[in-house]
Amino acid sequence: MVELKVRKFGNSLGVVLPKEVISRLNTQDGAPLYLTEAPEGGYRLVPYDPDFETKMTKAEDIMQRYRDTLHVLAQ
Repeated sequence: MVELKVRKFGNSLGVVLPKEVISRLNTQDGAPLYLTEAPEGGYRLVPYDPDFETKMTKAEDIMQRYRDTLHVLAQ
């Protein structure tokens, strides 16, 4: 567990992530992070878009249904 302190940045509040957290999240300055609600009532900070898997599943379904059409268009 890493303790973070809420600080004022201009008119906003924020937290500073320690080096070890940044390294573990495999992120960098300017990269997006997503705060998601956890099932147990807390929050999770993750470096990937939580909706990405849903979007990819839909895209794969479309690619499978229109496989022949996409093959012709790719030529």
